[in-house]
Amino acid sequence: MPMEKNFDPAAIEAKWAHEWESRGLFRPARPDATPFTIVNPPPNVTGALHIGHALDNTLQDVLVRYERLRGKDALWVVGMDHAGIATQMVVERQMEERQDKRSNYSREDFIDKVWQWKAESGGQITGQLRRLGCSMDWSREQFTMDPHFTQAVVKVFVDLHKKGLIYRDKRLVNWDPKLKTAISDLEVETHEIQGGFWHFKYPLADGVTLDDGRDYIVVATTRPETMLADMAVAVHPDDARYKSVIGKEILQPITGRRFKIVADEHADPELGSGAVKITPGHDFNDFDVGKRAGFKPAEMLNMLDGDANVIQTADGLIPDEYLSLHRFKRDGKDGARELVVQRMKEAGFLIPHTDKDGGEHDAEPRTIQTPFGDRGGVVIEPWLTDQWYVDAETLAQPPMAAVRDGRINIVPKTWEKTFFNWMENIQPWCVSRQLWWGHRIPAWYGPARLPDGGTEARIETVPTGGNAARLEVKLDQVFVAESETAAFEQAAAFYGVSIEEIRQNNADPQAPAWAPRAIQDPDVLDTWFSSALWPFATLGWPENSDLLKRHYPNDVLISGFDILFFWDARMAMQGMEFMGDVPWKTLYLHGLVRAPDGAKMSKSKGNVVDPLGLIDQYGADALRFFMAAMESQGRDIKMDDARLAGYRNFATKLWNAARFCEANGISASTSFEAPAATLPVNRWIIGEVAATVAAMDKAFAAYRFDDAANAIYSFAWDRFCDWYLELIKGAIDDETKAVAGWVLDQILVMLHPFMPFITEELWTGLGDRADYPLITAKWPAPTAAHDADASADIDWLIKLVSELRTAKAELGLPPGARLTAHFPASLKGRTDKLAAQLDRLARLESVSFDLAPAGASAQLVVEGETITVPLEGVIDIAAERDRLTKALAAAAKERDGLAGRLGNPSFVERAKPEAVEKTRADHAAKEAEADRLTAALARLG
Repeated sequence: MPMEKNFDPAAIEAKWAHEWESRGLFRPARPDATPFTIVNPPPNVTGALHIGHALDNTLQDVLVRYERLRGKDALWVVGMDHAGIATQMVVERQMEERQDKRSNYSREDFIDKVWQWKAESGGQITGQLRRLGCSMDWSREQFTMDPHFTQAVVKVFVDLHKKGLIYRDKRLVNWDPKLKTAISDLEVETHEIQGGFWHFKYPLADGVTLDDGRDYIVVATTRPETMLADMAVAVHPDDARYKSVIGKEILQPITGRRFKIVADEHADPELGSGAVKITPGHDFNDFDVGKRAGFKPAEMLNMLDGDANVIQTADGLIPDEYLSLHRFKRDGKDGARELVVQRMKEAGFLIPHTDKDGGEHDAEPRTIQTPFGDRGGVVIEPWLTDQWYVDAETLAQPPMAAVRDGRINIVPKTWEKTFFNWMENIQPWCVSRQLWWGHRIPAWYGPARLPDGGTEARIETVPTGGNAARLEVKLDQVFVAESETAAFEQAAAFYGVSIEEIRQNNADPQAPAWAPRAIQDPDVLDTWFSSALWPFATLGWPENSDLLKRHYPNDVLISGFDILFFWDARMAMQGMEFMGDVPWKTLYLHGLVRAPDGAKMSKSKGNVVDPLGLIDQYGADALRFFMAAMESQGRDIKMDDARLAGYRNFATKLWNAARFCEANGISASTSFEAPAATLPVNRWIIGEVAATVAAMDKAFAAYRFDDAANAIYSFAWDRFCDWYLELIKGAIDDETKAVAGWVLDQILVMLHPFMPFITEELWTGLGDRADYPLITAKWPAPTAAHDADASADIDWLIKLVSELRTAKAELGLPPGARLTAHFPASLKGRTDKLAAQLDRLARLESVSFDLAPAGASAQLVVEGETITVPLEGVIDIAAERDRLTKALAAAAKERDGLAGRLGNPSFVERAKPEAVEKTRADHAAKEAEADRLTAALARLG
């Protein structure tokens, strides 16, 4: 059946996506082949395909298709992450739309609703990945909340706890008051906020004064509200201004709390007054200062509840008027910050800021780097709570050693420094989250056992806002186990009672607080805790399955650099801890996809690009090729519609080339090896295939996606379509048909990893190969030797024709104008051999080896030899010279003007980056135009 005249991406993409998957071609049975394994960074179940996904998954698919074509047992693991916070937010938002809320349901009923949402609406991204052409093993699609994966997560937690690598501790966390959960440092975004810098007098107690006679110390803060929980003032131990008062006390004006002045190197004598107020319960630096000053975490004061509203501190010293206020102004209502400033000002303890015009203000205006939750969107509050932590410092040691000795190869190498800097300074990893959706922490709590054998439950008074409080039972004995039954067995053995008694006390609300019981922790694990097991839990661990033994370690992980610490480093930690080997041999980190002007894409800027829209406009193949061709190690990618259109045109050009072949009796090759060839043009193109295969193999080995893409692009467009097909026109004999069909097949195979849809369509359309689809074909391995003579002849011909065409264009001659050329006698043998091609492509009226006549002529220098083309009588020499001279003067003037602008430091430093970039591009264009016109004038002699 003849090929369609026009290339229509949409018509073929859906067809082949279904065909490949339905026939199991993404994972053909190759039990004896070398395994190749890659795991896809699992997208959130709530997610939709964004441009970053398009880049990441394109690069993975390029590698997987390449290795599959090389005959390997290529496994691309696919699945989704349960996305604890994101998913719970989506479901709760839908409930709010129906005037419903989570608290109306039991935990179990709410989780059922989340599963219902997943079944109905979750996972749309998997269909979108199929549209992109991702050849994943969809038959084994994974989900981090699947039973087998949950089993793996629980086992990892329990085993780490047994080793002392997971523990419960009271520390400051990043608390999101909107989501009411702890989040990790990596889930905090820093925004620049216009705020204030207040200066206050803190009076010295007991009549103590500084050496200069002052009876107060000046402290400065951007968070005045936290003084309600201040516990110290720190000064540098070597600061002479304060040595005499170290160990003395401050009398805090609002609370009346007395606390000491402590010596700590955290205080910088050069910054402000050199004295720093210390609130260990609400600031990470202050927490460390507080510990050094001797405060235990349990003794540190907390002044806020989970909503970031003021509650009473343990010492009861916060005045009633502050209780229940939000930490700062919210919804137009003043908060604790505003009231603190007002009361300190009224009492004469505020030191006003004087601006340059002499005006007084309560605070100095400052741009403050402020932490926000990346999902909740509100200011993060450092909050002192009991959470579960992983000893990341210990787990980080084996991955660092693996990178140092080469077992993990980070590409590009420039990221190694960043990797080591984070790993060497890694902090304990808080892995508990105050959510319902997720892997519930496998820890159960019971009352502590006393030395006499009895049990004890602590009763704590927990402020709930204002002067209200509740009594809360604190169970201090922890049982960590892989199941509820195992936990109850531990508890029963610990208390010396039966499992049934443990169950009864759990269920009985009237049972005494000290009664033996085992109540499960209500928190869930951080989503990144479970996804850190992705390289081995997706392969069946903890079962030592054949799949696990065959495909772990994975071969490569392709990841955005932005999740190097979220995910990549943690996979390395858990993989080496539980599998005893690296999770992957190579970690490839790619950059970001940016807007055309280089700006980071964001919804607020309105510059986000929808990859599905690009697929609709240009086709999936064009988008994939753009991503791969632009992926240069260590650099971000700028979106460029012109390039996308260019790669769509490339697909169209290939389609038309295949139609030309079909029309001329050129069809699918029947040989894996190159056909026998005697004609120079055929021997040349076979050599070009071999060179392209070698260049692509070298590029893939070095993870140079751009070099591999550009190698096949250059060969297919330039060597095959533009030259080979032109060279064989009118002379397509049986040998040429065989060679052309074979070369086109090799192009389709080499291009397939980048453009799978059009290549599979052409592969099938050019021959009856239903039992040998392209996706599982063989990667080219031409054994034909490079024919130096044929290559030299054809390359010379291409250069000559190119020079002639350029000269005609520069001199305003029509492309079809037939000219006479005078060649050196040394080229007679070559011109005789290529006479037919010279006549057809070079459009030469005659070929002469006589001396060229005197007069104006175009001088063509090809490989050091000069070919002369007389121009007398062909063009008006004087008029052409005048035209070129004027055009050169104009181009040179513009070039020099642009160069002057670029040479002006004021312009380069102050202008918008996009303006500077455009000026550079304009200068380069004018410089090239001036060079071209200079060459054209030179041709006239």
